[in-house]
Amino acid sequence: MSVLKPQEAVERALELSRADDCVVIADESSTANLRWAGNTLTTNGVTRSNRLTVVALRRAGEGVAAGVVSRAAVDAADLEDLVRAAEADAAGNAAAEDAAPLIDRAPAGGDWDAAPAETGIGVFSAFAPALGEAFAAAEAGGRRLYGFANHMVTSTFLGTSAGLRLRHDQPTGLLELNAKGAGGSAWAGVGTRDFTDVDVPGLTGDLARRLGWGEHRIDLPAGRYETILPPSAVADLMIYLYWSAGARDAHDGRTVFSAPGGGTRVGEKLAALPVTLSSDPRAAGLECAPFVVAHASSRESSVFDNGLGLERTDWISEGTLAALTQTRHSAARTGLPLTPAIDNLTMTGSPAGGGASLEEMVARTERGLLLTCLWYIREVDPQRLLLTGLTRDGVYLVENGEVTGAVNNFRFNESPVDLLGRISEVGATGPTLPREWSDYFTRTAMPPVRVGDFNMSTVSQAS
Repeated sequence: MSVLKPQEAVERALELSRADDCVVIADESSTANLRWAGNTLTTNGVTRSNRLTVVALRRAGEGVAAGVVSRAAVDAADLEDLVRAAEADAAGNAAAEDAAPLIDRAPAGGDWDAAPAETGIGVFSAFAPALGEAFAAAEAGGRRLYGFANHMVTSTFLGTSAGLRLRHDQPTGLLELNAKGAGGSAWAGVGTRDFTDVDVPGLTGDLARRLGWGEHRIDLPAGRYETILPPSAVADLMIYLYWSAGARDAHDGRTVFSAPGGGTRVGEKLAALPVTLSSDPRAAGLECAPFVVAHASSRESSVFDNGLGLERTDWISEGTLAALTQTRHSAARTGLPLTPAIDNLTMTGSPAGGGASLEEMVARTERGLLLTCLWYIREVDPQRLLLTGLTRDGVYLVENGEVTGAVNNFRFNESPVDLLGRISEVGATGPTLPREWSDYFTRTAMPPVRVGDFNMSTVSQAS
């Protein structure tokens, strides 16, 4: 087996191509992980993988047809077969509705010739000793820790027949911690680029405190409650809103962002408070690819847009819907600015920043609920973006500024769009990890928020 460097694979695939135009994307990934259960490390390991995607473009009458084939572990002997398969796919397809000239100019995209970036067990060199100390403290306190740490680095090399050569190295780390004890179960999670910023004592100390709260149990009925949603729960709701903010679907009348009578709701006030929801490929700690990487075309992405430069975009600006995710094709259809999707998401409560901490918000609560996280989120009605899901790993009753005990779990029914109009307080924004969507979207910074009437529709027996 003759292994190719990813840059070589891109160049040779372009040389082999007989199509009118061609796009090649090489992804080289390495992953390191640790897992533990019952205060004991159980597994650790490192894996590596690679994938090559070839997009063949052929002129079809007045348009251009696209064929896309993606395969893992492609070596030199497999390369021509992959290129021909993409060309055969293009030959069998009609002209693509999203066809556009390939991008031939883009912002600087990293050192093309350097070796792919890698991770290894060494990324946990500072984290692992702190975790061992946490195991000992949990054992002494009658608690058990479960969870995992995962770190992936992917180097993406993008080349086109238009002469584009771009490269991006993406580190993605996450930690999930679950503590169990007499007070039930509690969860904490963080996203990180390199694990040097993970505060293990702070996280496990908060878990111990929550287990202490859980030793006093209170049963509450379903209903609408003043509720403080922590950043993780806010992230899960806002990510779903973001994923549903495709301009094409909104323009076609399919989503909550469709305007009655046609068009979109861009320009409409959604939130009473000056909430801003934005993405920025250069956001500190949340850095992501500064150009489009599209392995396939869909209603939200276009292979023709590969290499298109990305800049900060406000999706909601001070409470007003400002933009929807666009391809060049959908932007032409909708008449709105070109604003492609970006792989991070930040929510702030005011242009000046600031805001109360979660603890300060709890201290100002007369009576309400404090959540830990949400899970099993599913869409009920796309026209309203009504979601249902469950609370998990701790719902706490707050009375007169103090947590007085843990209550039962609930099923909730809420629309994140409708919720924006009912938020009464937005706290300080900080990095967080979505519990439900952490397999797909980790780069988020969110505030805790207060909602006066969060809809806990039924009591859940989930524990």
